Amino acid sequence: MSQITLNVNGASHAIDVPSDMPLLWALRDKLNLVGTKYSCGIGVCGACTVLIDGRPEHSCMTTAMSEQGAEITTIEGLDPDGKHPTQVAWDEVDVSQCGYCQGGQLLTAVSLLEGNPDPSDADIDMAMSGVLCRCGTYQRIRKAIKLAAKYGQEGVVS
Repeated sequence: MSQITLNVNGASHAIDVPSDMPLLWALRDKLNLVGTKYSCGIGVCGACTVLIDGRPEHSCMTTAMSEQGAEITTIEGLDPDGKHPTQVAWDEVDVSQCGYCQGGQLLTAVSLLEGNPDPSDADIDMAMSGVLCRCGTYQRIRKAIKLAAKYGQEGVVS
């Protein structure tokens, strides 16, 4: 076990972890941030996606130890009141069905919009391809991202 410090959702957390512990398990088991979901464990489904220094990354594929010094954002850290433009759009479009992939979907969408505030359908499809939705809500995801882009540009919500 090693003591490490992770910067998660704007706060610093000192935790003891084995050197090979995936970031996913450090978030869930050590910090009780259970919005980051386990699904495939091999980096193909995206349910475990978090933002690391603003980039979407599969937390099952990186160790907690390797992310010391990085800024990590989980779904809990996006906006606890649900007022981020992407969260508002997600709710308005009624994207979620089972909700299992939603943390990864939302954080990936946030990263996309930060780099491309007016994405095309192809841009959205490419960016979101790393997060699978077993319920098949891809059309609503695309619609919500376009609405979030509009909200972000208009400053409708913060």
